[in-house]
Amino acid sequence: MEFDLSWILLGLPLAFLLGWLASRLDLRQLRFENRRVPKAYFKGLNFLLNEQQDQAIDAFIEAVQSDPDTSELHFALGNLFRRRGEYDRAVRVHEHLLSRGDLGQIDRERAQHALALDFLKAGLLDRAEEALARLEATPFEAQARLALLAIYERSRDWPNAAAITQKMHAAQQGDFSTRQAHYLCEQALAQVAQGDLAAAETKLAQAATVAPHAARPRMELAKLQQQQGQPSAAVATLLAMGAATPTALPLAAALLVQAGQASGQTASVMQALQQHYSEAPSLDVLEGIVALEAADPALSGAGREWYVRHLETEPSLVAAAKWLATEKLEHEQFHPQVQRALDRASAPLTRYRCAACGFEARQHFWQCPGCQTWDSYPSRRVEEL
Repeated sequence: MEFDLSWILLGLPLAFLLGWLASRLDLRQLRFENRRVPKAYFKGLNFLLNEQQDQAIDAFIEAVQSDPDTSELHFALGNLFRRRGEYDRAVRVHEHLLSRGDLGQIDRERAQHALALDFLKAGLLDRAEEALARLEATPFEAQARLALLAIYERSRDWPNAAAITQKMHAAQQGDFSTRQAHYLCEQALAQVAQGDLAAAETKLAQAATVAPHAARPRMELAKLQQQQGQPSAAVATLLAMGAATPTALPLAAALLVQAGQASGQTASVMQALQQHYSEAPSLDVLEGIVALEAADPALSGAGREWYVRHLETEPSLVAAAKWLATEKLEHEQFHPQVQRALDRASAPLTRYRCAACGFEARQHFWQCPGCQTWDSYPSRRVEEL
């Protein structure tokens, strides 16, 4: 079969002509697009590249005013205002977007989310709550619920916080059972303050059911039982907590000793504390053991030996200071000065430290006062970490 070169000779000019026409069309399209983009937009980009943010903002505002259909430019400008802390201007930009009738559904939901963030950053929680509530059944629903949860926790609106966590739990956004138990405990504490002890006990029992392995519901319930003159019930509650959550027993050691002494169950309490100490030595559990032995006349002075045993395995300045406080020195006249120095040096070691932000406190918190994180404080003190 012979190959006809005439077809090639005819095809080459045709291909060249088609390519030239395509390039001209692309060039015209590019010129058309360039004419559509406001010149102020390029001025703004140039200012941004030169790190002149104020001039860039002015240029972007000019671009938005000259071409109000540029929704992406609105979003960029609103986010820039928010990052700079100019929340009023960010709100105006996003509200202007939402007022447009030609805005698509996706951009409308995006603008609603951006507006909610503006209110949150500005601290306008009521308006933020309203804006976030409108994001239900949108792609921003999960983020909105988290933000609402933060608002309710910040305002201590525990019933609404519990309702949000139930929705999140149902949507499989995570396990919020422990968080729900905290909310119930907070409501119970408020009822205790109002004198409604029966309702508080019901809330705490519900919290223990919601989160069986959470330590707080049983600890709060034991405090309430002790307050109501039911030390035996408090001992049983705390021993059950120690069995379910052994790591939390140091937090309850002092209360367990008080309830055990009040109910005459010092033997069972001592056994529980010694067993826990043998498995996981702890300063608070050690203090509980020493307190029980100090209250028993038959074991007078034996408590000091526990400090020595602790020092053999756990080098502890806190334990050393407590042991020294009960000892007689050869030069006893210098004992108070030495004791004060040791107590002062060991005091920071007896604090609790948040694992999330490092905030230290003399008492244990279920929610960090600094970063607001739940369950971020270990049950052990700084020296034991």
